[in-house]
Amino acid sequence: MAPQASENVDIAIVGGGLVGSSLACALERSGLTVALIEAADTPDVPPGFDQRKLALAQRSMDALDRLGVLTMLSALPTPIRRIHISRTGDFGRTLLEASEFGHVAFGAIVLAQDLGVALAKRVQTLQQTRRICPARVSACRFDADGAQLTLAVPGGEQAISARLVVAADGTDSFIRHAAGIGIRSHDYGQTLFVCSLRADQANDGTAYERFSEQGPVALLPMADGAYGAICGVASAEAADIASLDDVSYAAYFQNRFGWRVGKIRETGKRTFYPLKQVLAERLHAPGAVLMGNAAQTIHPIGAQGFNLGLRDALSLARILVSDGLSGTTAETYAASRQDDRSRTLAFSDGLARMTANPGLPAHLMRSLALGALGSAPVMAAELVSGAMGYRGATSFEDVL
Repeated sequence: MAPQASENVDIAIVGGGLVGSSLACALERSGLTVALIEAADTPDVPPGFDQRKLALAQRSMDALDRLGVLTMLSALPTPIRRIHISRTGDFGRTLLEASEFGHVAFGAIVLAQDLGVALAKRVQTLQQTRRICPARVSACRFDADGAQLTLAVPGGEQAISARLVVAADGTDSFIRHAAGIGIRSHDYGQTLFVCSLRADQANDGTAYERFSEQGPVALLPMADGAYGAICGVASAEAADIASLDDVSYAAYFQNRFGWRVGKIRETGKRTFYPLKQVLAERLHAPGAVLMGNAAQTIHPIGAQGFNLGLRDALSLARILVSDGLSGTTAETYAASRQDDRSRTLAFSDGLARMTANPGLPAHLMRSLALGALGSAPVMAAELVSGAMGYRGATSFEDVL
């Protein structure tokens, strides 16, 4: 069937997930016409949102509030009032209290599914954005005027012309490939298990992050005193861990995490996925920009992934609202993301590698560092600033 008549828009956002939907919300005041293109057949709920727990930095919370998203959540976010960091076998530990830095919380925990639904509701209210779903980009051709997209839609094809295409279509981005942007990848050799659990001690707003040679283990505070549990295991052991029943998995997690919250009494449904880093070699090409997982899929340690992707979206929105859409927008966006992106990637990857490194020298270095953080205000303040989402962040208040 021949394509329908071409539709012309200023911005075509490919990928209606958390980052793509956030960008659409942020562009509402830009005066630009926007098409939000989503492949999954979920017109009311964005795709891929399971029971993963998202640690939203306070900067992200503030932005989502200004975008009118937080009020649409089905449950209130659970504040992170303190962060406890330790490593198996090391004698140091760090406890950071938000109140000691003049804050009520470092951020908050939400379910990815809840945030996805809230964003979908907000997108439905936008006047400048048309959500096209289900629609899969089957071809993308770039030219001097931007890009020509061919969409596979129910019953045939649809053509869209866009002055700028935003790749927010995930780790295996079709748009990134069409734009000729290569990637660098690294397999951490780990699989991450995610579930909810309950223990003797209900959460008190503390987020625990514990490291080991096997991978990270974390407990995140959730509503009703429960925890979001994250556990990294060697990929070679993933099948065995996945086959454990709930009681056996609770015992396994207890052994990895310890007894800081008492005995683990029950665990919820588990999901798991491999841990790989995939980095785009650049963030733009003529007529296209990359953001979120299409730009960088990183290790979840330190909870930087979505927070970094949201800052990608807000940076582009700020440029478009302030300067309008021009032939230099893509280059300006890429330059604006360089410092924040490089520092966040270095933090995430460095922490993942350092905390997994065995041996006495590394053990002593980590122990001294963990102990020093608790007594060195300057070092702790830098860590807190990054955890709250202020690592290289630009002011977005004037455009949200």
